[in-house]
Amino acid sequence: MSTATQKKGGQQLRPFGMLDKVAYAAGDFGCNMSFCLAGTFFTLFYTQYMKIDSLAFAGILVLLKIWDAINDPVIGGFIDASKKEYKRGKFKTFISVGSVGLLIASALCFLPFPNAPQIIKVILCLFGYICWDACYTIVNVPYGSMVNVISPEPSDRAQLSAWRNLGAMCASIPVNLVLPMVLYDENQNIMGQRLIVAALVLGIIGFVAFRFMLTNTVERVQIPKEERAKQKFNYFVSIKNFAKNRPAIGATMIPVGMFLGSYGTSTAVAVMFQSYFKNAQISGVSTVLNMLPTILFVPFIGKIVDRWGKKEAGQVGLLFSIAATILMIVVPYPANGTGIFLFYLLSLCNGLGAGIATCTVYAMVADAIDYNEWKNGLREEGTTYALHSFFRKLAQGIGPSIGLVLMVAIGYDEALGAAQPIEVATKMKTLIGCIFLGAAVLQMVGLRFVYNLDRKTLMEMERDLGRSMESKNLVGKQMED
Repeated sequence: MSTATQKKGGQQLRPFGMLDKVAYAAGDFGCNMSFCLAGTFFTLFYTQYMKIDSLAFAGILVLLKIWDAINDPVIGGFIDASKKEYKRGKFKTFISVGSVGLLIASALCFLPFPNAPQIIKVILCLFGYICWDACYTIVNVPYGSMVNVISPEPSDRAQLSAWRNLGAMCASIPVNLVLPMVLYDENQNIMGQRLIVAALVLGIIGFVAFRFMLTNTVERVQIPKEERAKQKFNYFVSIKNFAKNRPAIGATMIPVGMFLGSYGTSTAVAVMFQSYFKNAQISGVSTVLNMLPTILFVPFIGKIVDRWGKKEAGQVGLLFSIAATILMIVVPYPANGTGIFLFYLLSLCNGLGAGIATCTVYAMVADAIDYNEWKNGLREEGTTYALHSFFRKLAQGIGPSIGLVLMVAIGYDEALGAAQPIEVATKMKTLIGCIFLGAAVLQMVGLRFVYNLDRKTLMEMERDLGRSMESKNLVGKQMED
C-alpha cells in the first residue's frame, strides 16, 4: 500500500520531533484526568459511601463490561467504516466531540445521594458509568489509533508510546497523591460528596489538554482516497482478523495483566492503609511508585528498541517484576513506618520491572495494525484498537470485581469502612501480592509466547509495507532515477 508520509494537501509537513511527543502525551494526560479518578475511587464511592453491597457491586461491574463489549468495537468499527472526509481528519474530529462529553460525564459517576433507595443508587451507578464510558471510548479509540498516522517509524512509535505513558503518569501521580489527602476524614473514611467537585475540576484540566493535543499533532501517514475507497469494512471479519492477529492478542495481554494487577488491588490497598497502617491519606503513594519507574525509560526507549527490540527488552524487565511480587507475598509488613516503606519499595520494584513493556505497549498495538495489513491487506486502526481497548477495559472492570470477591472471601465488610478486623487487614497484604504476581505472569506469557513480532520480523514487515527508512530511501532513489 502506498503511503504518503511527508506531504498533506500539497504542503510540506514538519519532521517528527519533540512537539509531536509532548502533544501526544497531552492526550493521555487528558484521558487520565478522568480515568484515574474513576478507576481509583469509583468502587470505594459506591461501596463505602453509597453503601451498595460489595458482591452486588462486583456483579454491576461485570454488567457494565457487557456494555463495553457493545460500545468499544461498534465505535471503532464506525471509525473504520467512515468514508467521510473530515476537515480535521476523522481521528481528531471524534476526539474533539468526545472530549466535550467526557467533561460532563465524569461528574455523573459521582452523584452523591447516599440516603437514596438502593435501586436509585444502582440506577445512578449504571447511568453515570454508561455515559462516561461512551464519551471515553469516543475519545480514546481514535486517540490510540493516531500512533499509526503520526509516524511510520518503529522507533518513533515506541517514543510516542513511552510519552503517552508519561502523559498518563503526569495525570495519575497528582491525582493519586493529592486526592487521598482531601477525600478521607480523620477516621480514615471516604468523604464521597467531594468527589463530584474533584471530577469537574479534573475534567476541565483534561479538556484543556485535549485542545493542546488536537492543535499540535500532525498526521504524516496518509492513505490515498482511492485506496480507502477500495477497503470494504465487515465488522465480523474484522473481529475474526483480530482473533487471528497474534501480535494484537499478545500486546493486549500486557495491559490486561497490568490492569488486573493495578485495579484488582486498588481497593485492597486502600483498605490496607485504612485499617492496617491507619493512614489512608498516603495510600496513593504506592500507586505512584508502581508507575514512576516508567518515566526512567522514556528518554531511552527509542535507543532500547533500536538496540534490543520491544519484545526482547520487555521480557527481561518482567522477570524482575515477577521476582518483586513474590517478595511482596513472603516479606512480612509490620504495622508501622517500616512496613509502609517495605510495601513502597516492592511496589517500586514491580513498576521498574514492567516499565519497558508498559512504555512500548501502544507501539506494539500499532505494529499489530501493520501486521493485519501485512497478512490480510486490510488496515483497520479503529477496530483493532477498539478491541484492544475493550479487553483493557474488561480487565479494569473484572479486576475490581475479582478483588472485591476475594476481599469478601477473607472477611472484608464494606459496612465497617476503615474499621476492618485486624486479621482481615493483615490478610490484605498477601492478597495484594498474589494479584500482582498473577498479573506479572500474564504479561510475561503474552509477550514471550503470544506476541510474535521480534526485532527481525518487525523489520521484515515494515520493509514489505514500504514503511522502513530503508524502503523509503530506495523509493526516493528510484524516483530520482
